[in-house]
Amino acid sequence: MFSSFAFGLPDDPEQTRASSRRLWLLGIPATLAWAVAGWSGALGLLDGFRLMSLNRVGAWGADAGPAASLVLFFSLAVTVASSLGFAMLWGGGMSLRRMGVSFRASSLAAALGVTLGSGVAAPSWTPPESVGERLPFLDGEAEPWSDVDWVVYYEPFLVPAVSGLVALVLIVVLLRAFLRAAEADDREQGLLHCGRQATGVLTRVDFTNVWVMGNPRFTVHVRFPTETGEREAVTTMITPLFQAPSAGSAVRVRYDPRDPKAVLVEPVSR
Repeated sequence: MFSSFAFGLPDDPEQTRASSRRLWLLGIPATLAWAVAGWSGALGLLDGFRLMSLNRVGAWGADAGPAASLVLFFSLAVTVASSLGFAMLWGGGMSLRRMGVSFRASSLAAALGVTLGSGVAAPSWTPPESVGERLPFLDGEAEPWSDVDWVVYYEPFLVPAVSGLVALVLIVVLLRAFLRAAEADDREQGLLHCGRQATGVLTRVDFTNVWVMGNPRFTVHVRFPTETGEREAVTTMITPLFQAPSAGSAVRVRYDPRDPKAVLVEPVSR
């Protein structure tokens, strides 16, 4: 049977609460920074490219002054927002579960910020000189817009709509991740306080080619005795590089005889 617990010492509840507080404290300024990036990027980059794509080839030159300032502002905002996003990712701790939550939270901050920023900028986009057709070049005839041109025309509304949809999906995913993490934490704490203990043996160790914060991750098979007979569990293990597990190593196993999925594997104290 497969266990949802990772090999190693369990998460400290106080550390878990501190990690959640860091996500909130970093998430708010990260969202605001991405909002500034969405606003300046929409008006400083996308607006000019949109006009050039539709019918104003010289639009960039006509608005070069303010556009250049917004591009610089956009670059600074993206740098700050990205730094805060990395801080959110690495501030979650060593746990794979918490790193996953941190990644989703930083992605949500980016999507939500871009939605807010580009939404505020939507009324300020420059209207094209002609709608439905390109301006004639020299003595040529005007050409009607293609389907792609109409998509570009509605870009001021599509950008916040798409990023808002991504943010909504991330909110749902993040809520589910929080609920699963809370359920796993409750099960883990229950095992720590009320679970039965046994000494198990690692029967198989496989490297997953995944590194977490510089530490290798392994898939381990552990066999341990219970009241009803011997059982085997498969879980993951993250250890320092020079403390990699090996087949035959003894480990401490905590389990709930009423719940086959509730198994926690820890190294034996020396």
